[in-house]
Amino acid sequence: MRENQTVVCRCEEVTLEELLKTIQTYKCSSRELKLRTRAGMGVCGGRTCRASLDHLISQKEGINPTDSIPLKYQPPIRPITFKNLGDI
Repeated sequence: MRENQTVVCRCEEVTLEELLKTIQTYKCSSRELKLRTRAGMGVCGGRTCRASLDHLISQKEGINPTDSIPLKYQPPIRPITFKNLGDI
């Protein structure tokens, strides 16, 4: 397996190669990278790949993650009461 074929976003199956090509082509921020590749938009909401996306951008573009619009992530589930869970 080539190094660039490493899957960074497991939920959307986005590879490192795809991320690097997108960064090189569009010179984009973390947010734009997310929108162009769907990395961080899967079931986990970016919990597993968000730090990697920020790190790639800071490495390739020299953009500090705090300088750009932060990626939004949400929990993949909504809280429910025990009453609704157990139908008591």
